[in-house]
Amino acid sequence: MKALVASAVAAALLSAFPGAPLSAQSRSKGRLFPAQDLGLLEAPDRDQWQKPDLIMDALNVVDGAVVAEIGAASGWFTLRLARRVGPNGVVYAEDIQPVMIDGISRRVQRENLSWVRPVLGTTTDPRLPQGLDAVLIADTYHEIEDPVTLLKNAAQSLKPQGLIGVVDFLPGSGGPGPAPDERPDPQAVIKAAEAAGLQLTARQDMPPFVFLLVFERLKV
Repeated sequence: MKALVASAVAAALLSAFPGAPLSAQSRSKGRLFPAQDLGLLEAPDRDQWQKPDLIMDALNVVDGAVVAEIGAASGWFTLRLARRVGPNGVVYAEDIQPVMIDGISRRVQRENLSWVRPVLGTTTDPRLPQGLDAVLIADTYHEIEDPVTLLKNAAQSLKPQGLIGVVDFLPGSGGPGPAPDERPDPQAVIKAAEAAGLQLTARQDMPPFVFLLVFERLKV
């Protein structure tokens, strides 16, 4: 049954993301995630190991909040953010691949999520507006070539009490995610965030696959 569901999701995503290139230049240390593989991001068990509700709780994502996702890809997490903030809130779905932005635009239109606003960013600047309650970088940090600059630009979009959440794959092997040598060391993420003017407020490992780091801007 899961295989049938995954196949159906993949087919729907391919229709939403037509003309996707087989490869692309990267924002990142490796190739960008190819659009024809987006079905992998929609695995039926992802809710179980990604734990989106726990992540959104940690970032204080509530009804009416204004939030953003950097590296939104197919919009898997974007849709969950949209349902959490509801029509009184706003979700900015950022990606640097136009094909992803086009696909997300069609997807949220199809699901009547008019409060989701796709944003085409750059490799170092997500081009987000100011006044955000939270910014989420989910399963994308390991691709970012210049995380200090990206985090610094993202932080400028936060409200004074706003939060940035970084979710990525625990070091090691097995399960979903990139190869072991491409998985970020959480301590290296913390150092990059500190260099960007952020301070760690919470860290939580979420076995079996991911960790969560929550940052806020340094008080001045």
